[in-house]
Amino acid sequence: MNLQFDESLAANYKSTAQKIRVMSEVWLTQNLFCPCCGNIRVEKMPNNSPVADVYCENCGETFELKSKRNHIGAKILDGAYHTMIERITSNVNPQLFVMQYSNLSVTDLTLVPKFFFTPDVIEKRKPLPPTARRRGWVGCNILYEKIPAQGKIAVIRGGTEVAVAEVLRSYDKAKKLQTNNINLRGWLLDVLKCVNEIGTEIFTSQDIYKYAGILGAKHEQNRHVEAKIRQQLQFLRDKGFIEFVSRGVYRKVV
Repeated sequence: MNLQFDESLAANYKSTAQKIRVMSEVWLTQNLFCPCCGNIRVEKMPNNSPVADVYCENCGETFELKSKRNHIGAKILDGAYHTMIERITSNVNPQLFVMQYSNLSVTDLTLVPKFFFTPDVIEKRKPLPPTARRRGWVGCNILYEKIPAQGKIAVIRGGTEVAVAEVLRSYDKAKKLQTNNINLRGWLLDVLKCVNEIGTEIFTSQDIYKYAGILGAKHEQNRHVEAKIRQQLQFLRDKGFIEFVSRGVYRKVV
């Protein structure tokens, strides 16, 4: 895999953003396999295609690419807020590639599966002012820091390729968490994030119940928060993300 961008592709563009977009998209089609099925390459979407940038001819998955120089940070700039929310809640959003580059070379590439997106990780930006060309338009940010670690699958890490088999294993495991019910998805990922925040491998019911206030505030329609937490822990156990050690005691599974 060649991690360097082809600068010649950007010769006819003036803005840095346009140059990076062209070079990074072509880089994907020339170097990357499909992290969902292992197909040896991905293809560029037709020009002006909505939402996605590349797709896999084998499994049909589509992918959007977001690139940032040097450091991804807590937020990733995205498009229209209402469009993004509609995509997430109707389950038509693409998978997301998050690329980090430096000196026109890819240093990190991460896949965020589409089923790790909830309205909670989309931040509404202020409308554009009346003086703007698209006055009143409302954009959004992806709150990257809010996505659980299990939903950030490394394809390239620190300038080194991750083995294809490892990427596919990680995606297959993450896919066990897939649910198209947006309310269930929100509960499941919120409890998973709480489990991740507990600093020990072994934890108890009381450790996770400490988050009941936070979870109850986010899911006001549910008045039985601790019961809902136990339900999600059972789901995480059934899918192989935690183990039951004994009554009220759990172990995280790496």
